[in-house]
Amino acid sequence: MHPDDPSDQKLTDSPPTTRSGDVASTEQTIGRHRVPEPPRRPLLGSTPIRVALATGVTCCLSLVAVATARGNDDDPARTVEPIAEAVADRAAIADERASRSLDRDLAPARVLPSPTATPTPAPTPTVVRKAPKKPAKPRRPRPVAGLDQAQMDNAKIIVDVGLDLKMPRRALVVALSTAMQESNLYNLASDVLPESADYPNQGSGSDHDSLGLFQQRPSSGWGTVAELMRPSYAARAFYSALNEIPGWQDMSVTAAAQAVQISAYPDAYAQHEERATTVAAALTT
Repeated sequence: MHPDDPSDQKLTDSPPTTRSGDVASTEQTIGRHRVPEPPRRPLLGSTPIRVALATGVTCCLSLVAVATARGNDDDPARTVEPIAEAVADRAAIADERASRSLDRDLAPARVLPSPTATPTPAPTPTVVRKAPKKPAKPRRPRPVAGLDQAQMDNAKIIVDVGLDLKMPRRALVVALSTAMQESNLYNLASDVLPESADYPNQGSGSDHDSLGLFQQRPSSGWGTVAELMRPSYAARAFYSALNEIPGWQDMSVTAAAQAVQISAYPDAYAQHEERATTVAAALTT
């Protein structure tokens, strides 16, 4: 191309249209030579910072008041600078405390004291009541006058009934002598009355319908079979009949016994008087 060509000259001589300042601006905009700055968080956007600022302002006011009170002796320029540093330090501390306060754990749950357990009452001791003692059986009398225990037991019944009826000692001897002769002091049933064997007995006899210790007959009106088989009833029936005989106290044992029994052998009772007297004495002392 010819140097004098106008078009060439226009291209060569035209000054650049972009200034150096514009180049720097462009580089800053597109970020060719430096890393873009991260977006900044708004200063007042978080709660901790706002708390810190409020705290800092309060502290600042306090420091300003102190500085003002002492400002007469100090240089104002030298006083403001330490105050600003103190405010910044307090703001940083407040920010740190506020940040920790957001992350701290929840307060532990309040533990209520457990109610005092009601003491269990001691069990009431069981009172063991002893069963009442059974009354002791009456002591059996010791046999005398050649009698065995069964005879002596029947003799005691005859004597006890006489004492209960307030009969004198002689009536006891008459009754014992009569029982010794009639049944030998055994409670006898009757072969003529088979039902008499259904009651407690100590043998049997065959003299008509005679029963028990005194061989009393139901057919003669002395009582029923059941009554006459009870030694206590038979003895009571004998004493009642003896009391109906006038002057029996002055009679002999044989006469008194015969007046009650009306036996075919009236003299047989006399032979038992001595033994009857011994037995009565043993049972009444």
